[in-house]
Amino acid sequence: MTTPAWGDAMNRFPRRAARGAGALRCLLIGLLLGLLPGSGAMAQSTSEAVDQSALRVCADPGNLPFSDRSGAGFENRIAELLAEALGVPLRYTWFPQATGFVRNTLAARRCDLVTGVSLGFELLQNTNPYYRSAYVLVQRRDGGPGAASLDDPALRDRTIGVVAGTPPASLLVGRGLIGKARPYPLMVDARFERPGEKMIHDIATGEIDAGLLWGPIAGYYASKSEVPLTLLPLTAGPEEPAMAYYITMGVRFGEPEWKQQVNRLLDEKQAEIQAILQDYGVPLLDRQGKPIEP
Repeated sequence: MTTPAWGDAMNRFPRRAARGAGALRCLLIGLLLGLLPGSGAMAQSTSEAVDQSALRVCADPGNLPFSDRSGAGFENRIAELLAEALGVPLRYTWFPQATGFVRNTLAARRCDLVTGVSLGFELLQNTNPYYRSAYVLVQRRDGGPGAASLDDPALRDRTIGVVAGTPPASLLVGRGLIGKARPYPLMVDARFERPGEKMIHDIATGEIDAGLLWGPIAGYYASKSEVPLTLLPLTAGPEEPAMAYYITMGVRFGEPEWKQQVNRLLDEKQAEIQAILQDYGVPLLDRQGKPIEP
């Protein structure tokens, strides 16, 4: 899926899987039983409605850096890793991450797994988290000493980009910085418009001075920028919206064996998953909120 911004928006109608997941919250999967000892194939299911012949994943066909019909997203690569571990082919059900995503995919049993869901999304059952990231402050590296936080006085006179309706907008309001903010749309058709990519371009060209963006989106497009950019994870006070989120996979309720099997795979493949995420520039945080260096 995508960003937590997506997840927050989906709470309202009913949810828009984070623009990730952004970003974020989505729904999931019927179940698969564990591997037969030493077999490399899925076990026969007794009561859980999971397709045994393939790993069936629900995904957005045009939502880079998360998923893409061509398989270019990091969630595509992670899904390939899990399918290989299960010894079955990977099959997708493509559906835009908008209103009705869960109803038309996971709940309709057209697939069994959603690969990017923020922890706490109530329409599905979360697996254990497989990464943690945060919204970030993006700045040009050649712009002199960058702001160390949103409380830096240097930001008072700067134009800051923010995706409308995402948690960082509240931080700008609370600090009196919203007046000069440059809004970017949240609800878009990703086939034709990518606000995150546009924001990174505007920072690189000097159209705006800085930007607040969900980490996986910022990291991906910043890594492609010819102008060096810096990413600073945002922190929030006790009364402010969370800036860091744990990202899980999602499965259907009532399928504990499948959830346990996915959890085992995530644990066994954690090093490889982390390498994929870092390959896409995703800024990762540990449980204490400190950046994980590549």
